[in-house]
Amino acid sequence: MGRKYKFRDQQSAYFVTFTVVDWIDVFTRNDYRVILVDSIKYCQQNKGLLVYAWVIMTNHVHLIIGTDGTKQLERIVGSLKRHTSQVLREAINENPAESRKRWMKWIFEREGLYNPNNTDWQLWQQHSHPIDLSDPFMSKQRLDYLHNNPVKAGFVTEPQYWQWSSAFDYCGGKGPIDVIFME
Repeated sequence: MGRKYKFRDQQSAYFVTFTVVDWIDVFTRNDYRVILVDSIKYCQQNKGLLVYAWVIMTNHVHLIIGTDGTKQLERIVGSLKRHTSQVLREAINENPAESRKRWMKWIFEREGLYNPNNTDWQLWQQHSHPIDLSDPFMSKQRLDYLHNNPVKAGFVTEPQYWQWSSAFDYCGGKGPIDVIFME
């Protein structure tokens, strides 16, 4: 992780982005989105991950997260990315309906071979670029940005209509991931 982007204060909330290498649209299938949701929930239940907001787009994920102090945030993020990469690899390989299987495998394997931090597969770009949200203005701006991502992409007309986001929670509903509301 570069010097500019670090989890410096374990007490702060952070805006992070996980981007699929080459911006490949992996998360067009609900099966793959569910793997990511289940992995986030596991980290909440077992690693101390606090989730304030989230959105899954087709080729990237935005999260506003923190830690309850059980584990360091950078370790939770690393574990989450590593686990989802492994499980998604298996899911892609085993999905008989995956028409892009050979192409995606070729790219992920190529990326893994070129990155000394991996052995043979890389799903996520290396960095998450954590942005400290201790400033209330920045927190509100990032929350709005995150929730409006599906609207800007043209997937929905209102943020709360995107099933793969915490926007529904912020409008009084209950989504699949427990969130802690930001002020």
